[in-house]
Amino acid sequence: MPQSKAPAHYQLVRTALQENLANGTTRCHLCPWRCKLSHGQRGFCQAHVNRNGTLYNLSYGILSAIDVNPIGEKPIRHFRPGTQVLSVGSYGCSFRCGGCHNLEISWGVSALDDLARGESTAAYVTPEELVAVALRHGVQGIAFTYSEPAVWLEYVIDVCEQAHQAGLYTVYVSNSFISEQALQLVAPHIDALCSDIKSLSNDFYQAICPTATVDQILAAILKAQQLGVHVETRTNVIPGKNDTPDELYRIACWVRENLGENSPWHITKFFPAYQLSTVPETPVETLWSAYEQAQRAGLKNAYVYPDKGCDCAEENLPIESYLANQVADLRQVKKCTASCCGSEGVLLRKFE
Repeated sequence: MPQSKAPAHYQLVRTALQENLANGTTRCHLCPWRCKLSHGQRGFCQAHVNRNGTLYNLSYGILSAIDVNPIGEKPIRHFRPGTQVLSVGSYGCSFRCGGCHNLEISWGVSALDDLARGESTAAYVTPEELVAVALRHGVQGIAFTYSEPAVWLEYVIDVCEQAHQAGLYTVYVSNSFISEQALQLVAPHIDALCSDIKSLSNDFYQAICPTATVDQILAAILKAQQLGVHVETRTNVIPGKNDTPDELYRIACWVRENLGENSPWHITKFFPAYQLSTVPETPVETLWSAYEQAQRAGLKNAYVYPDKGCDCAEENLPIESYLANQVADLRQVKKCTASCCGSEGVLLRKFE
């Protein structure tokens, strides 16, 4: 297998899209937050840090979760049906969803704090090692999920290059809150995208991300398809938040008008969690009402999941059970060896 440029041991990796500003500040261009950061500060996603005027990815190669699943569980139905994927995630997210089931993985605040301090024992896996794991488990693809892949973009691209060389396909499960520059960068490496359309209300999006708009999300989804990525969409139907027949009909219409009448739309069930723990589960009748709206809108491939919500990592085996590494080596303290870190590790000062 060809060798990649990835470091053999954990260290900070330069953020792919950054702008150097005055007085050692940097601006990240991975997502529409476009965080402006001074030395020692981390962006909203928590995964990128300014160190002496250069922006670095803290989470490059760091795995939070790993599992083997059918591609239909992502959910992806119209790309390589019946095949298996190695699902992997890291830490960090550009959203703060009130009903998140993946807080420790997706938000990853404590895990990224440990990385920032140089105290983490999280697993570091090179792209070559990850592809070798996929091949060893007999899967046909690798899916980036559980956390938002856009904040892990440098690693995603390196893994995708190795995966394609090994004959594996790649899947990207996303909120689609990504800058056009980042999308242009990653799209050639992604075979299939499953993207959330959480709502068509700006108020809904701004409650979970103050800078997000519906138009940003929809534009990114459409652009991904225009760039040649196989696109499927998903809506988690939340009682009292995005469950009116009118809104569900309008989502279905957008999919048909922009992605095509054959484009799959996945309708999933909400389960109470975190700040939405008092919101009831989505009634099955509401899910089938959404399906009826999809039929009314002219969508030919709508799918209802009466027992499925997010693509969560809840029952995974320990990461080390998938890897050939010795546990002691895998769980070594991750303190960057590059000269940018110094003996004190990375300064810990967050954007939020």
